[in-house]
Amino acid sequence: RLEKIDVSSDALGKLEKEVQSAHKEALALAKQLSKARQGVAARLSKQVTAELAGLAMGKSRFEVAVSTVELGPHGIDEVEFRLAPMPGAEARPLASSASGGELSRVMLALELFQGADTRGATLVFDEVDAGVGGVAAVEIGRRLAQLAKNNQVIVVTHLPQVAAYADMHLHVSKHVGDDTVTSGVEELSRERRIEELSRMLAGLADTETGRAHAEELLDRAQQECARVRARLRRLFDGADHNCVHESVFPQLRFAGPPCHCP
Repeated sequence: RLEKIDVSSDALGKLEKEVQSAHKEALALAKQLSKARQGVAARLSKQVTAELAGLAMGKSRFEVAVSTVELGPHGIDEVEFRLAPMPGAEARPLASSASGGELSRVMLALELFQGADTRGATLVFDEVDAGVGGVAAVEIGRRLAQLAKNNQVIVVTHLPQVAAYADMHLHVSKHVGDDTVTSGVEELSRERRIEELSRMLAGLADTETGRAHAEELLDRAQQECARVRARLRRLFDGADHNCVHESVFPQLRFAGPPCHCP
């Protein structure tokens, strides 16, 4: 086979010209791709930052940094996610500067950004509610419930405001014996959910006040989820063509790209 290869100067010159032509074409396409990436990066930075404001990270700034590198299989860009903890701070690489809770919330914001396009995925959030409570915790619960309408969302949480939005509540416990340590997982009934939410609220599992508060929290969260499910059924059945982001969860002020429903 080697003997059949034309290694004459004319053949090599022709191949060199083809390589240069291909490189020139690839570079032109890479520059077009880079321009598109720069535009999307600016929009994504702005919209994820806006979404983080509702996730108890109001002072944080999310940035998508696009830098130029040598032409390669993915073009001429190197893309990096960065996070600044406050307006005046320098944005640092997300992978090395963010805490576990911050990473989970940025992931949640990114998932919400592309929300309507995600179907059938399994999403796991651990410590997404770290360091938050009150209204911010409710907003996180709502956003997780939004994602769970079309995906399987698994959340490890210690906040009752988040747990109340779950379709299924699993309680993980640990028992330390004299010789062994065992763990157990229990799917909670409605009655057990109320008890657990009451305990999570303030350790008031055995009081009427705690139970009443927990029951109200659970009922309101589940009623909201039921309205969302009904709304989605109408949307996907074609009875209503309004934007999912704007009409299903209007209180979220969704920061993602505009929808173009049929």
